[in-house]
Amino acid sequence: MQEIMQYIPGAGIFHRIHPLTKLVFTVILVALAVMTGDLLILSGLLIAVYLAAWAGGLSRGLTEQIPLLLILGGMLVLFTVLTMQGGEVILTLIPAAVPLIGGALPVTSGALLFGTILALRFSVMLFAFQLLVISTRPGELVMTLRQLRMPIDYTLMFLIALRFIPTLQREGIRISEAQLARGYSPGDGFIGKVRGLRPVILPLIFNSLGKADTLGMTIDMRGYRRGKAEPDPITFGRLDGAVITAVSLLAVMVVAIPLM
Repeated sequence: MQEIMQYIPGAGIFHRIHPLTKLVFTVILVALAVMTGDLLILSGLLIAVYLAAWAGGLSRGLTEQIPLLLILGGMLVLFTVLTMQGGEVILTLIPAAVPLIGGALPVTSGALLFGTILALRFSVMLFAFQLLVISTRPGELVMTLRQLRMPIDYTLMFLIALRFIPTLQREGIRISEAQLARGYSPGDGFIGKVRGLRPVILPLIFNSLGKADTLGMTIDMRGYRRGKAEPDPITFGRLDGAVITAVSLLAVMVVAIPLM
């Protein structure tokens, strides 16, 4: 399985454009996803991001994360249904025929719509951000943030956060395999998977805290914050202009559609 938020070498469109262009592409898509609440527009944005990844030869990196998105999206919809009531009642999770608590937990059309919008919005944002990360070397991304005069502490935190995601994924897989090798069997089905999370999450949290503390001490000992090197100037090519033009036209279309 492809690691989450891990750079994938290649020579596609997104590998050849400047990292700042990819940052602009990501920021515009995230802003459009936050601004709109239309299901069709959000679905179109999700398709546009996937097509952009396909054109750059990176569609596989996004496709392998679809099961995770479906799980997270389903949890968002379920949480919205359980906490929000608005619109017409479609059904009740606890039927009226059940004694004492019959007819509880209504599922409304407004909650389903809002939950679906949240799930699509989250998917667009995650796909756009992942497309940026898997097509950009960490060093190039750091240098671009330095060219934008971002404080070095924030740049460092951003890079560490990105690197911790695949590290946590690998660590979780190792802990799970170690538990299985010791004969731990949480059971089958959804309940078994939920039960099997506890012996994985606790060691994962403790290991992560230990690594974070060690990493902080290592950074201070190496004097990372003392670096004063000036970054190189930003230069763009024709491909960068084409990508920025395309995403700008997409933004105009998304803004103009509700006004028509």
